[in-house]
Amino acid sequence: MFSKRSLLGAPLAAAFAARAVADTPQPVEGVRLDTAPGPFSATADSLKTYRTPDWFRDAKLGIWAHWGPQAVPRRGDWYARWMYVPGHPHYLHHLETYGHPSEQGYKDIIPLWKAERFDPEALMDLYTAAGARYFVSMGVHHDNFDLWNSRHHKWNAVAMGPRRDIVGAWRDAALRRGLRFGVSEHLGASHNWWRPSHLYDQFWPKLGVPYDGADPRFSDLYHPAHDEAYRGDAASWYTRDPRFHKHWFDRIRDLVDSYQPDLLYSDGGLPFGEVGRSLVAHFYNSSMARHGRLEAVYNCKDLGSGEFHREACVQDVERGVLSGINDRPWQTDTSNGDWFYADDDAYKTGPDIIRMLADIVSKNGNMLLNVALYPDGSLPPQSQALLADLAAWMRVNAEAIHGTRPWRVHGEGPTETAAGAFQENAAYTPADIRFTTRGDTLYAITMGEPQGRVAITSLGRDAGHETRPVRAVRLLGHAHPLAFRQAETALIIDLPGPTPTRHASAFEISFGA
Repeated sequence: MFSKRSLLGAPLAAAFAARAVADTPQPVEGVRLDTAPGPFSATADSLKTYRTPDWFRDAKLGIWAHWGPQAVPRRGDWYARWMYVPGHPHYLHHLETYGHPSEQGYKDIIPLWKAERFDPEALMDLYTAAGARYFVSMGVHHDNFDLWNSRHHKWNAVAMGPRRDIVGAWRDAALRRGLRFGVSEHLGASHNWWRPSHLYDQFWPKLGVPYDGADPRFSDLYHPAHDEAYRGDAASWYTRDPRFHKHWFDRIRDLVDSYQPDLLYSDGGLPFGEVGRSLVAHFYNSSMARHGRLEAVYNCKDLGSGEFHREACVQDVERGVLSGINDRPWQTDTSNGDWFYADDDAYKTGPDIIRMLADIVSKNGNMLLNVALYPDGSLPPQSQALLADLAAWMRVNAEAIHGTRPWRVHGEGPTETAAGAFQENAAYTPADIRFTTRGDTLYAITMGEPQGRVAITSLGRDAGHETRPVRAVRLLGHAHPLAFRQAETALIIDLPGPTPTRHASAFEISFGA
């Protein structure tokens, strides 16, 4: 997961918004990339025939466990990288808490991740009540640590740390509740991202003493010695080393084949040219073999190096939205805090997430929401409060979210979220309204708590969006139809008193002939 705005600042985040143009990397000569038989092959033209399955279009909200050993220090995202960068707060924290990274490196953090209070069954009950219709487990982050019983990598959660199949536990809990299951892979960027672990202090008293990443005994964790490095620009996000490309393919295919997810997320563009296209073709063909139809969703980004074909995947926008109603389903990925738990972080609240979700769904998108977990697998108070708020709101208003489609316009009002990654902050008001539809029914969601009456200008008789007159208006959670009048300039709805739910209200609007 990119952490450019929170850790590196706005200029670098802006730099990532433009994809690098690079030569297509080639696979290792003479190596076969075995894929399941089926209609998809490792060509861009083949993958562009992809169509998003209905389950994803209907789901609207997924919850993500962006969780692993990097949560242990309770300092937030990218700890495994920044602990090797002198001057960064993570480096200073590591030095003071664990010791110098030449002696006590990230390999020594991994055994401290015990996940001793991890209860996926109880957590999945909370996620389902909060409105999630799919769940995504992290498979492997940039730290190169697999959260499953990996066939190709000894640094995994079954062999060390919690000594538990984290991906398998999440999958079983999700499927028991009827949720679709997905996995995220951040391995593609690990090779270059972790280059600092091979360096050393350039000052006394440890001048020139290599960090533990340079020790050949641990090269399978930190990667073998190399000169490529992630430099903060898009072009250096993925390595051009074909040996790593094949290693990536083997591990991610193992993840896909072992857990049969319906969603696979890559943290960047589709990695490694033909190698990445082969993996996605295998994922799609395997899905068709299991289900008799294509049920797979592959998320990738128009961000960082790698390929991006909007027809070949479901586009993911990190901490941001697309502009207006997109003609293809897409996804925002975001978190209620930093990607890994941080003690001193600012957390999104229930109102923040509810209004973001309404905006995203109105534009034909889904939200994949990371809910921060403590290192031990329990929920911080901020995450508990968020899930409780979502559950209360969804009990009343879910029909305006799940299974809906966009209307003629996505919304109205004075506030609009800027399009693009890392642009998710918007101060919505009750005058901001977002629209969704189900069949002939229109839902209007206020992005705040309205008082007295609601005026919807898009439904004025002269607005031009709907030729049929409004026949009835119902406030979800309220037992009786509402009084309204449809003027030339707006549909005016009289509120019955206090609204049934906090943070946002949803109105069901039906039309006459």
